[in-house]
Amino acid sequence: MSNRRDFIKISALGLGGAAVAASSYNLMGGNKLFAADKKPLEFRGHNLKRFPTYCEICFWKCAGWTYVNENNEIVKVVGNEEDPHCNGRLCPRGTGGPGMYYDQDRLKTPLIRVEKDGKQTFREASWDEALEYTAKKLKEVGEKHGPECIALFNHGSGGKYFGDLLKGFGSNNIAAPSFAQCRGPRETAWIATYGEEVGSPEPTDIRDTRCLVLIGSHIGENMHNGQVQEMSDAIDKGATIITVDPRFSTAASKSKYWLPIKPATDLALLLAWIHVLIYEDIYNKYFVGQYTYGFDLLKDHVKNMTPEWAYGKTTIKPDVIRKTAREMAEAAPAVIVHPGRHVTWYGDDTQRVRAAAILNALLGSWGSRGGFYLKESAHLPSIEHPPFPKPRRTWRDAYPGQFKLATLALASGICDATIPTSNRDCSFKAWIVYGTNLPLTLPNMQNTLEAISHLEFMVVIDTMPMEITGYADVIFPECTYLERYDLVRTSPHRDPYLALRMPAVEPKYNSKPGWWIAKKLAEKMGLGDYFPYNDITELLDWQLKQVGSSLEEMQKIGVKKLDRKGGNLYYTRGEDVEFNTPSGKIELFSNELAAENFDPMPVFKQHPEPPAGFYRLIYGRAPMHTFSRTANNPNLTDLMKENSVWVNPKVAKLWGLKTGQNVWLKNQDDVVTTFPIKVRITERIRWDSVYMVHGFGHSDKLLSRAYGKGASDSEMITHVMVDPIMGGTGMRGNFITFLTEKPVKEVES
Repeated sequence: MSNRRDFIKISALGLGGAAVAASSYNLMGGNKLFAADKKPLEFRGHNLKRFPTYCEICFWKCAGWTYVNENNEIVKVVGNEEDPHCNGRLCPRGTGGPGMYYDQDRLKTPLIRVEKDGKQTFREASWDEALEYTAKKLKEVGEKHGPECIALFNHGSGGKYFGDLLKGFGSNNIAAPSFAQCRGPRETAWIATYGEEVGSPEPTDIRDTRCLVLIGSHIGENMHNGQVQEMSDAIDKGATIITVDPRFSTAASKSKYWLPIKPATDLALLLAWIHVLIYEDIYNKYFVGQYTYGFDLLKDHVKNMTPEWAYGKTTIKPDVIRKTAREMAEAAPAVIVHPGRHVTWYGDDTQRVRAAAILNALLGSWGSRGGFYLKESAHLPSIEHPPFPKPRRTWRDAYPGQFKLATLALASGICDATIPTSNRDCSFKAWIVYGTNLPLTLPNMQNTLEAISHLEFMVVIDTMPMEITGYADVIFPECTYLERYDLVRTSPHRDPYLALRMPAVEPKYNSKPGWWIAKKLAEKMGLGDYFPYNDITELLDWQLKQVGSSLEEMQKIGVKKLDRKGGNLYYTRGEDVEFNTPSGKIELFSNELAAENFDPMPVFKQHPEPPAGFYRLIYGRAPMHTFSRTANNPNLTDLMKENSVWVNPKVAKLWGLKTGQNVWLKNQDDVVTTFPIKVRITERIRWDSVYMVHGFGHSDKLLSRAYGKGASDSEMITHVMVDPIMGGTGMRGNFITFLTEKPVKEVES
């Protein structure tokens, strides 16, 4: 088999060739693999039936109802009014969910990579053949190298099934890219401070807050539904919004204060805010005295970190730093310094978020109305199965002595450890990839592709022919969330809730639900005992009956609220609370970090500046898209077909750029975007930075709506700054410049 590093050149030909090569397939009809039926959908009739679901477009997983007409056509998805995640209202992504179901570019049947006439392509396979082949290959890797040399990358509801499969085989190398690439530093920082993670959804009591500070949280564009609604209500009630962002975001437009901070200096601002609270004697003395450890050490630590000191680093004027700190103190404890999302920026991210956690403690917001409520989630018992074997090795063995405070496996670490070195007795040899498009998800795309080139086997489970599927040995087409049952949603909130997802229609084409794929694969690997049910509905009904409900009830109501068992929603004054930290208190001085020889209190460190003629690359989200997975959704593409690059007018004048002009971006490592991107000239971005929405610039021609639309920010992220505390991958240390003419050599797709 050819070197996998060449696969990207043949992936589109291989996938397309599968439909063309087999004479029984017609590109405009019949049994299609990727064929596009251009006939518009017609929704007729009014006898609608509804089925409960929860959304899979993003991790917020809002509960809703899927409506189906008498022709078994999905006509709409609406929010469930009983669900606290959405309160009956879905965002554009949620209402656009049926676009996933009707997308004609969907994966339609299992595929196996083969070599034909000296070239690699895919051929159609039955489910039994593809499962048998995959089981055989995974067992071969296990026998030859040990099951620990198999890793799972997952993102989404179905990852749990494949995690159980892998653990049953003897490996617990299971990684969600969202940890190292998104929220890992935040969780590590909160554990070091409060002894527990923030979790998802974040327990921010925005509806009752008097002051909301957004630093690293683009509420309104990442569309965390419940938080967006609560923020709107808080604004109506007169809450002060403070947004720190080098870009004038949607949230900034609703704010009393917009602080257009110089990128990479957020920690300096946070430390200056801490200084003002302490040295103006406006911190929450009761809360600090009752619940915190290390205040005097912190006071001495920030003595010289004045607003004037921070001004020279952040470009935020000292009077603005003082005014905003006083606004927080005036509102306390009904104030939230938001923990943020996608906090992997500059490599010192745990320490930066630690400063935000400390700031919240000084304001007394943790466990206070209008600050952070004490969340609770429902608990469903696990069905009995044999104990998982204990792995002989884990991903940590590839990094002896490093990242001890990482609470989950690092996707980037597993990727790095797949590339053989002389000091590893086992690199990873096989990957199972569920629902995550790794080339556009992990930073340093070329590193990911090199890792893939060393694999002996890779199976991908997805709904769409993403870039990752072009590198697979086997592709399993999963049906969309509207066509399947999944585990009951038990996400934490103010009260514990249950939410059911059930199929509204039969799976289209030859696709299957993730639970079925994992169970059948486990059975062929001799691991069927870890899935002790014939159908997932048996498991769901048993679990629900243990908490006083049933599958029949949940099919009717969709969402069920349970009683809190963990006490009050907030701390009561004088309540004795023991935190899960070494001191039993909220640690302003972290004993855990000190024990691992890290700074026990945050220290600002200067970060690299853009070279002459280059600008810091800032990327973000749009309310109608989620990562790279929705760029081909016909409903959502109508709202936003491509991204643009935001350029400050001063920079545009220097380069002679015009709005709507196509440019190519080149980064500090001479990597050029495959496709051009249109310029948007706007005062809403600082002169030293550019901004673009993530998830565009797809290179797979089988994504008929997304191919070549806009540019990929992922291509530009070749320099990664690793957080030494927990291994998070800082991705905002990349700089770009403009090419106004088409590069001489186009990158092949």
